Amino acid sequence: MNNLLEVQDIHTFIGQFHILEGVTVGAPEGGIVALLGRNGAGKTTTLKSILGLTPPSQGRVVFDGQEIQGRASYDIASLGIGYVPEHRAIFRDLSVGENLKIAERRRGDLERKEELIFGLFPDLKRLIKLPGTSLSGGQQQMLAVARALVPDNRLLLIDEPSEGLAPVIIESMMEAIRQLSGDSTILLVEQNFIVASRLAERYVIIEEGRSVKAGLMADLVDDHETIQRYLGAA
Repeated sequence: MNNLLEVQDIHTFIGQFHILEGVTVGAPEGGIVALLGRNGAGKTTTLKSILGLTPPSQGRVVFDGQEIQGRASYDIASLGIGYVPEHRAIFRDLSVGENLKIAERRRGDLERKEELIFGLFPDLKRLIKLPGTSLSGGQQQMLAVARALVPDNRLLLIDEPSEGLAPVIIESMMEAIRQLSGDSTILLVEQNFIVASRLAERYVIIEEGRSVKAGLMADLVDDHETIQRYLGAA
């Protein structure tokens, strides 16, 4: 199986701190891969390193056969990589429609994607004129994911999509992510192991800035020793 994304032994510093000390991730085209690990393990920094927001000082990041480490973030994004950051980071003073509009990479992107976006998140169509400050946490998360769908992205980097959401909203978000994986490869950071195990086909565990274990999620679900050791979950 060909990997759309290959992260090969990257090291990343933030200031003087050596955050990633050898992370390797492979993401097959059309699948969902979960990055797992305890808080502070380096999962979010891995996503930011792929996108060039915290550029790796060592190692390779290969997207669709091209090395992309060292490029500017906007150049990397323009290749077809979307990012849904932790804590959503929507523009709260802008309306839902304006938040979506500014995500366009080319004129007309939003119009071309309206059917997909509002099919996945019908609430957003109803709330299109409301400012971000009026949205619930779940609606903000929907908007954050929807922004990444406006341009044509073959890879979606999604950071903690279930964080702080009610169970019924989590189920809706999971279903949306499943549908998206039909058209895009998804690299998912998810602290909730139950959510991650139900979504992802493959996993990579990061511990103290290093990737320590990877494989099929179906195998990890039954490996209680590994789950307890690296994730602290029963």
